[in-house]
Amino acid sequence: MPAQSDYLAHFRRYADAYEQSLGDHVEADLIRSFFADDFMALATAGGINVGKNDESFTETLEQGYQFYKAIGTRSMKVQRVEVTEIADNHDRVRVFYSSGYRRKDGSDITIDFDVTYLTQRTDAGPKIFAFIAGDELGLFRQHGLVDDEGKPI
Repeated sequence: MPAQSDYLAHFRRYADAYEQSLGDHVEADLIRSFFADDFMALATAGGINVGKNDESFTETLEQGYQFYKAIGTRSMKVQRVEVTEIADNHDRVRVFYSSGYRRKDGSDITIDFDVTYLTQRTDAGPKIFAFIAGDELGLFRQHGLVDDEGKPI
């Protein structure tokens, strides 16, 4: 099993790709390189989605980053990771993030959250085949970044 520090470095690279994508160009190929060919996204507030790491994922990423920019996302940093081996060459990695936002009124806020990833160890590095996220829109509502319908304020 890779050391915890290996996963910390891996997900910090992932967060860097996220931050780069908040600029003029979404780093879709780079972000897609962290994912397996097929993967699942589970949200505690929204059910299960099955994805394919293809051009449709690129489109989803581009739409997602338009939303993140619209709500004022400025940064995402990895604070720490917790790694548990779940089977041969497969791990559960809980990643604790801190993300920075600028509201429309110019005030800055930080939101801490975590995401649990299921990864497969490959020669090319860990590949995400599932992730479980909390109620992201609920957090955004709580902090005044989106309205009751989930639209950017």
